[in-house]
Amino acid sequence: MVRGLGLAPIVGAALDGQHAGILCLASLLLITLTRVLAVAVCHISRNRFRTLIYCYCAALLYIPVYVLLYNLFGSDLNVLGIYLPILVVEPVVIKRMEFTELEPLRDALRHGFNNSLGMCAALLIVGCLRELLASGTVFGHTVLHTALLPLAAQPAGGFVLAGVLAAVWCAAANAYTEYKQEEVRRLYAGRKH
Repeated sequence: MVRGLGLAPIVGAALDGQHAGILCLASLLLITLTRVLAVAVCHISRNRFRTLIYCYCAALLYIPVYVLLYNLFGSDLNVLGIYLPILVVEPVVIKRMEFTELEPLRDALRHGFNNSLGMCAALLIVGCLRELLASGTVFGHTVLHTALLPLAAQPAGGFVLAGVLAAVWCAAANAYTEYKQEEVRRLYAGRKH
C-alpha cells in the first residue's frame, strides 16, 4: 500500500468489512496459488518467460477462484465489480518481488502466503475503518450511533484513509529503524576495534 501496489481494490472495493473479507479471501487464494503454480511452471521451463507464465497462471486460476467465491458468497460477489478481476494482475506485481534465482516451491508458497496476508491486513483495516467512519458499524454491527466521516464511503475517502495509514506505517517503520540503529550504536560505542 505504501508503494501504491494493489491500491485499486483497497480503495475501490473495500467499502466495508464484508467486502474487504471477500477480497481478502480472493487475494489469499489467487495470489498464493498463482505464485506456486507460476514457480512450478518456471522450474519446468527453466525460468524462461517468467512474466508471461505469471500472467497466464493468474488468468487460469481466476476462473476456479471466482466459481468458489460465487458458491460461498453468491450475488454479494457482484458488488465488487471490476476490482475482483483486477486481482489477476496483482501476482504480476508481486512477481517483481521475486528473487533473482528461481525459488523452491516451498518458498514460493510461503512468500505468496505472506504477501497475501499483507494484502488481507490492508483490505480489512481499510474496509473496517471506512465502515466505522462512514456508518458507525463494523461488519454490520453498530459500534457508534453517528457517522464520524461520511466521506469515507466514497473513493476519495478511501484514498485519504489509505494515505493516512501508509504515512502512519512509514513513520512507525522509520522510528523502529532509528531505534534499532541507536541501540546498535550504544551497544558498540564502548568497544575498541
